Amino acid sequence: MRVIVSGHARRRLQEDRQRGISVNDIVKAVKGIPGTIPIATRFRGFVSTNGRGFDIVAKDILQGRLVITVIGK
Repeated sequence: MRVIVSGHARRRLQEDRQRGISVNDIVKAVKGIPGTIPIATRFRGFVSTNGRGFDIVAKDILQGRLVITVIGK
């Protein structure tokens, strides 16, 4: 499965609330979501390798699974 991290999500990783979350953490989390995601959906309760909790909003598109945004805890 191809994972596409949007530019918005990448910019969010630079904010204080998302510090410690890497693109690799996001890709690993998204690949662990089973099934298909036909509409943008928030998935909660992921933890980065640095211990920071985060949620993601993702949706399946023709090119793969799109990560729309990341919300740090």
